[in-house]
Amino acid sequence: MDATTEKRSETDKEYDEDRDRQSRDLKAGLHPLKNKFVFWYTRRTPGVRTQSSYEDNIKQIMDFSTVEGFWVCYCHLARPSSLPSPTDLHLFKQGIRPLWEDSANCNGGKWIIRFKKAVSGRFWEDLVLALVGDQLDYSDNICGAVLSIRFNEDILSVWNRNASDNQAVMALRDKIKRHLKLPHGYVMEYKPHDASLRDNSSYRNTWLRG
Repeated sequence: MDATTEKRSETDKEYDEDRDRQSRDLKAGLHPLKNKFVFWYTRRTPGVRTQSSYEDNIKQIMDFSTVEGFWVCYCHLARPSSLPSPTDLHLFKQGIRPLWEDSANCNGGKWIIRFKKAVSGRFWEDLVLALVGDQLDYSDNICGAVLSIRFNEDILSVWNRNASDNQAVMALRDKIKRHLKLPHGYVMEYKPHDASLRDNSSYRNTWLRG
């Protein structure tokens, strides 16, 4: 079996599993989501980031696959304003770890938006609802989103699978801007994950602004 055939088989298996999950949820009187999601939490340790130390600090909090399950999870999460700095809160599709090196992320990148701490919680909630509700264009190209709590600002980022697909990258930017109703003056920055691996930084040295 060649790599293409193997990848297609894995995709078909995932599709069948999603359909089975949705069928079970419907029979149980629940409202299934298109994708199953996982919330992760990272309490960063000051110092140089290494792959092993970063992976050790990532903790899976909870997962959900229905509207009802989402609200149970979300209502139990701490609000962004109460989280310590530096902290990351991640929402990713099941099977994708919030790591640059993950197979779903390694060829992709992320759109970055910087917010004042007083307003980040509202924009994070709007973004989470958009991802869970499958409201963004090219949603199959989206891996997840991250809220990064920092000392002087909070940073939202949306991760996508393919940094080289310029049309999808720019369409995702435009959809995020419209959906979040970003005020005039907010700048979105894009950075491929391979660049982050090279300079060992999530948010410095971004390549594209728009």
